[in-house]
Amino acid sequence: MSERKASLERKTLETQIEVVLNLDGSGNSQCETGVGFFDHMLDQIARHGLFDITVKARGDLHIDAHHTVEDVGITLGQAFAEALGEKRGLVRYGHAFCPLDEALSRVVVDLSGRPGLYARTEFSAERIGEFDTELVEEFWQGFVNHAGVTLHLDVLEGRNAHHMVESLFKAAGRALRMACEQDPRRGDSLPSTKGAL
Repeated sequence: MSERKASLERKTLETQIEVVLNLDGSGNSQCETGVGFFDHMLDQIARHGLFDITVKARGDLHIDAHHTVEDVGITLGQAFAEALGEKRGLVRYGHAFCPLDEALSRVVVDLSGRPGLYARTEFSAERIGEFDTELVEEFWQGFVNHAGVTLHLDVLEGRNAHHMVESLFKAAGRALRMACEQDPRRGDSLPSTKGAL
């Protein structure tokens, strides 16, 4: 099996993003975006997906975190697309339920090549520290648009916004891990009746 890694840079007038991704890692992350809670969420994707993820971001945080969070999503999505390559032999679909105390989230993913985000994420607070909870959907929208995946995000239960967002990112990590796994029965074939993903 070839290495499933990617290293990308994205530079705009608003942000400078560097992402290094190893799909076959051990859950290590080094994330420095200038947004503490967001770094904590990226760590959840890495830890629970068993991906090695390095993110270094400099953005216009003097305005707000919107551009930084969205552009990290875009760049991480591009890295996933590159690391997955032709997607031969993959499981393709992944799903996970993850609780965090009273909060419960479900994430379902299809590495379909068709970007689509379907989110039901009504959080109990607008902010977690300095992090605007609206940015959760902005991050995942950037990710799916550039990873070429269909992603369903559902926060099913919860009262504490921190718990709700964290359970969602943990579930996303586990669902992505399942979808990205090599299927030993599939060999080198594509998991699609169309012959393309």
